[in-house]
Amino acid sequence: MVRVAFDAMGGDHGAAEVVPGVIDYARAHPNVELILVGDTDTIKDLAGELPANIRIVHAGSVIDMDEHNPALAMREKKDASILVAAELVRNGEADAVVTAGHTGAGMAAGILKLGRLAGVDRPGLAVQMVTDTGPFVLIDIGANPDSTAENLAQYARMGAIFAEKVLDVRDPRVALLSIGEEKGKGDARIQRATELLDASTLRFVGNVEGRDLTKHTADVVVTDAVAGNVVIKFFEGLSQFIFDLWRREFRATWRGKLAYLLMRPSIGRIRSIFDYETHGGSLLLGVKGTLIITHGSAKRRMIGFACDVATRTATARVPELIAEALAADRQRLAELAAATTAAPTTKTETPTDEEVAS
Repeated sequence: MVRVAFDAMGGDHGAAEVVPGVIDYARAHPNVELILVGDTDTIKDLAGELPANIRIVHAGSVIDMDEHNPALAMREKKDASILVAAELVRNGEADAVVTAGHTGAGMAAGILKLGRLAGVDRPGLAVQMVTDTGPFVLIDIGANPDSTAENLAQYARMGAIFAEKVLDVRDPRVALLSIGEEKGKGDARIQRATELLDASTLRFVGNVEGRDLTKHTADVVVTDAVAGNVVIKFFEGLSQFIFDLWRREFRATWRGKLAYLLMRPSIGRIRSIFDYETHGGSLLLGVKGTLIITHGSAKRRMIGFACDVATRTATARVPELIAEALAADRQRLAELAAATTAAPTTKTETPTDEEVAS
């Protein structure tokens, strides 16, 4: 039985949406154990009679969404719900943790409580992005604004494992987000990352531009946190802008209202493609455990999808597979370095006077 600990107090709506969402998921998935972490009295008041596969673990405080310094808040609130939930994973009492709370606090809890995997310099935050042929993985979207080329190469490896094991993408295509498709385009960091990925065993397809993202030209797109966060926020804003335009046009005249009745099935299918809630949230890759950071405004429906992503990631042993893959990469690089050092050199002999004369 997979065990998922949920930060019941985090998010814009707090326990009022988290608790019902977890209960709905628990009833639909009796083979998953759900652990609600937060104020016991608040949870009980909202939940009533709990399903058999849910239990409560008390936490005395919460990291507020408007905290400007989550690290300081975590030092002052050692019994915060996100910290208690992460400790359950660290102690082996849960397999995954999900939070809709403060993103910075969620990442800090993952790094401080779960710890980084061996060889991981900086974990990356991965999210599923929508296209009409299925989602692709974008990493990093908020963890590290100053990633190195080596960090980008690690993101590629970790994102590829997530795409293969959770999204069922066989031999995923990996690309770097840059200002041009041609190799050599981009800053020195992108160029060095290109060299590292060319030398890797990944299916590296080169660079992609921002306009190519919706075409699903790669299954894993790698970038730094600044560009990644701009991309997802622009996607969210643009999709909302387009649907708002449609809504105004359809309501403006009787012709628009008639057109809506005729187009309603098609609009429903398009909306389902843009439904980001079904992807559950962002996964912090590179830590010793599964940690999902879902949208701060998540309501009970998205809470259920976040539970599902956490369950599938933990079941697929994604953190363990990442650790194994990175260890294999280090071993391969060490063997290549040893082979290069041990390669025999050709001795250049000085010709004799007789050889020169002849």
